[in-house]
Amino acid sequence: MATITRYPFLRHLRAAPTAHVVQASGGVVRRSAAGLSFWFRPLSAVLSEVPVDDRELPLVAHARTADLQQVTAQVTVSYRFADPELAARRLDFGIDPATGRWTATPLEQVARLLGELAAGHVMDALAPMSLAEAVSAPTGALGVQVGTALRHDERGAATGLEVLGARVSAVRADADLERALQTPAREAAQSEADRSTYERRALAVERERAIAENELATRIELATREQHLVAQEGANARARADEAAAAALIETRATAEQRGVLAAADADAVRIRGEADGAAERARLAAFAEIPTDVLRVLALRELASHLPDIGQLTVTPDVLTGALAGLTGHRE
Repeated sequence: MATITRYPFLRHLRAAPTAHVVQASGGVVRRSAAGLSFWFRPLSAVLSEVPVDDRELPLVAHARTADLQQVTAQVTVSYRFADPELAARRLDFGIDPATGRWTATPLEQVARLLGELAAGHVMDALAPMSLAEAVSAPTGALGVQVGTALRHDERGAATGLEVLGARVSAVRADADLERALQTPAREAAQSEADRSTYERRALAVERERAIAENELATRIELATREQHLVAQEGANARARADEAAAAALIETRATAEQRGVLAAADADAVRIRGEADGAAERARLAAFAEIPTDVLRVLALRELASHLPDIGQLTVTPDVLTGALAGLTGHRE
């Protein structure tokens, strides 16, 4: 909106760089440019202000598909005023010389015009399609088609408009119909999710089975190794027992042989001693054979006396003494 400063009998207008101001007086255009700043007389000046910046207009267009179903398209149209003077002549962009505000609603007129044009082109674009095709059609391609049709529309160019492009954000059907159309996709998605779940479970079961088989194989391998170890330990124990038995047998045989040798030596020694003792005894007896009997008796008494216990007191009576002497002399009464 232009800024107007009021003075007595005069006004000063200062427009923004994106506002094209047209000043006419007496039916003749005096000034026409963007971003003007000038003095004017309010009683004779006719002012119009046309925005020349890029603008966007969101709108909703209703259409009918080939299968007679109603759809709604959300469209955003980008446009600008390429010919501001033409737009000022075709639409009421006049501003109040006192306040600088529009005296009418030109942008609403532009919105109605573009809305009607865009709705018509959306209907033309969706009419050959079925409901499913219209809902699932790429919105980018549909927006390009609608924007191209708007740029080539003569009614827009006749009012000084230039359509820069159009975007279609969504094409929606009735809620019930949309849910019905979404059902196959949802079912397919659910089926895919179930299939993925089953595959994941099957993979998990397969992995668990592989793990169980690996564990079983490991246990079998360990049991086999343990069996081999037990057999080896048994063989080692038997070998140690055999070696110990052989060593004990050798030791026993050596001990027996040693004892046999010692026994034979002892027997020989005993035999030799016996023979020696026998020879000595024979020699002694042979010596005693030549000694008189009385002498032998005396020697025997002496030998006997040497083996008698000690006698503390001995009482010798005449009878005893007489008998002893008689025995010694060999005379008896």
